[in-house]
Amino acid sequence: MQFEKTTFKYLQELHKNNNRDWFSEHKETYLKAQQNAKEVFEEVNQNLQKHDEIEKSKMMRIYRDVRFSKDKTPYKAHFANSFSRMGKELRGGYFLRIRPGESFLAGGFWEPNKEDLFRIRKEIELDASEIKNILKDKNYKKYFGGKFESLSELKTAPRGFDKEHPDVNLLRKKGFIASRKFSDAEVLSPDFVNSVDESFKALRPFFNLFSDILTTNLNGEQLI
Repeated sequence: MQFEKTTFKYLQELHKNNNRDWFSEHKETYLKAQQNAKEVFEEVNQNLQKHDEIEKSKMMRIYRDVRFSKDKTPYKAHFANSFSRMGKELRGGYFLRIRPGESFLAGGFWEPNKEDLFRIRKEIELDASEIKNILKDKNYKKYFGGKFESLSELKTAPRGFDKEHPDVNLLRKKGFIASRKFSDAEVLSPDFVNSVDESFKALRPFFNLFSDILTTNLNGEQLI
């Protein structure tokens, strides 16, 4: 299963004609493109199930919530899907978005709740060596550039943490995300689904370590 060129063309046209009249006039084309995306996302999910435990695969709605946005265009000119891991023991989540010129996959911890974020920061404060080893991992470097991204960061260390800590760059993060961009040619390649799966596999050491951190205290004792 792969993304069709017609699906890409539809998204390109939607980006240019992001209004309800055009969308209604091309509803049949939308439904075909949506079905193609669903089938690809389902194959990604089936591959994930072979090496991880996925609780929920959810394709995002194309309709935008414009109530609190300056951008009043009614539709998202992309298809996206999230894949949630199973239970409290398996932390982290996968995400895949397809948009001409701006396709990417990601995984990790977008906006951890304050308890989880504090626990991660305490781990970094105590000893960040295992976390930094993830960034040095061969496959993690290959697919994700050997770094964590964050939707936002503090300007300095969080309250209660040493501003001179050697790993203050990690302490400042409000999330821990790995992402990989894809060109249009890569997305349309017959090997795309396999490339996505290999990338997601490379996240497992990251997910395994953070799952261990978030289910134990600083003494390594299980909390759940």
